[in-house]
Amino acid sequence: MALTFVASDRDESEAARARLIQRYGNAPIHEADVIVALGGDGFMLETLHNNLQLQTPVYGMNFGSVGFLMNDWEEDNLLERLASADRTIIHPLQMDAWVETGEVHSGLAINEVSLLRQTRQSAKLKISINDKVRLEELTCDGCMVATPAGSTAYNLSAHGPIIPLDASSLALTPISAFRPRRWRGALISHTAKVRFDVLEPEKRPVSATADNFEVRRVSRVDIIERRDINLTMLFDAGRSYDERVMIEQFSS
Repeated sequence: MALTFVASDRDESEAARARLIQRYGNAPIHEADVIVALGGDGFMLETLHNNLQLQTPVYGMNFGSVGFLMNDWEEDNLLERLASADRTIIHPLQMDAWVETGEVHSGLAINEVSLLRQTRQSAKLKISINDKVRLEELTCDGCMVATPAGSTAYNLSAHGPIIPLDASSLALTPISAFRPRRWRGALISHTAKVRFDVLEPEKRPVSATADNFEVRRVSRVDIIERRDINLTMLFDAGRSYDERVMIEQFSS
């Protein structure tokens, strides 16, 4: 099994990478069967983004603060762990964001696409699903569409639902909704096309972000899931992503 090791810029991660390379070798990334990422969840997302073209499976080991998407650090028996690992396939979201000049900027999100107010003024958004208006006006700090993989990240902090990977759903979650005050968001099909229209964009400017790609002063944002892009994460046997989601839902 040909492995490529990548690490975050923390000293501990870099030192661990050097030890693993000495022990297991380090293939060129385009020849690797597995990319081993040493860091935290943010670094896992960065590695997956860098791997969009090759779509090589990624196995993470935790050297960060959260590590929900990572496996435990252990230097021994790596090849055996990889051979028995569970595979989790995720699909990113595509964001097409129009700005006031009419230009469109596109980005991919593994976690979520989020719209956020840029100033002290709250955002006002119109939300359409599959070209049908579902909410004429949402007054809020923002709103997001999260993938199952991203449902335990920003979405969870905004009180959105945790989604198992096999649920074929996306989370549409408001951020500090003011009107309608009791709207908590929705679960929508992964095949749905979501459109946000920014109301009063001059007075209430809004930015749109696909993971770490940001577009400011947007007027409209379209979001779809890219089923043609398959990104594979590997988890130790018995510690699959679905199992982690189940544990998270029953934790205090």
